Amino acid sequence: MKLKIIKTSLAQVQPFRDLFLAESRFQFVYNKCHGAGWADTYLFTIDETPIGYGSVWGKNNRADRDAIFEYYLLKPFRKFTDKVFPEFQQVSGAPFIECQSNDTQLAGILFEYTKNIYAEAILFEADFETNFEIQGTIFRRDESKEGEDRYVIEHNGEVVADGGYVWNYNFPYIDMYYEVKENKRQQGFGSLITQELKKEAYRLNRVPAARCNINNKASKATLLKAGMRICGHILIGEFK
Repeated sequence: MKLKIIKTSLAQVQPFRDLFLAESRFQFVYNKCHGAGWADTYLFTIDETPIGYGSVWGKNNRADRDAIFEYYLLKPFRKFTDKVFPEFQQVSGAPFIECQSNDTQLAGILFEYTKNIYAEAILFEADFETNFEIQGTIFRRDESKEGEDRYVIEHNGEVVADGGYVWNYNFPYIDMYYEVKENKRQQGFGSLITQELKKEAYRLNRVPAARCNINNKASKATLLKAGMRICGHILIGEFK
């Protein structure tokens, strides 16, 4: 068996990426890395037959290529992971794995091959619908932000929260974000704008998703209250 790991273009591995994303069925937060030029991509072959690919980016400095964040083998070749992955790590020279825990193929490798593992962020997906109401509030598009999908919550004529979407994730997922004015926090406006952004996402024919830092207890509570649920974590591990 002749294994080769070849640095290549995104176009060369795109059919494998399509299979990876179809199999995943979750928001892949690293999807934007390719379009932004933050990643190097490698093609895997055995006896000249393409069997999968992997990608590396910079976990802190985007110019670096120090973390494997994407790894996919066709199902018939996954039995060769113990040969393919170490060779990929050696060729790429990456000292870290950074991945989503719901990406089970790479997460399993992370637990086997790395140490000092920690979670950096919490990933959320839609779970149930809510019907929050706060008297005197209006949810509307922010027309002052031309070209942006920005929305606000007004309370008695005052803008108390704003939010929107990041679009550069795998279809049909869309990433929600929001911010509540500091003096208006812990009054339910965060959950209300999240609820309305979820509804608007479906009207845009997208599936809402979100994430927050592992230490952001307030944001975690708000997202859970607004009908989101934890579906994974961003994990980072250092090769042993």
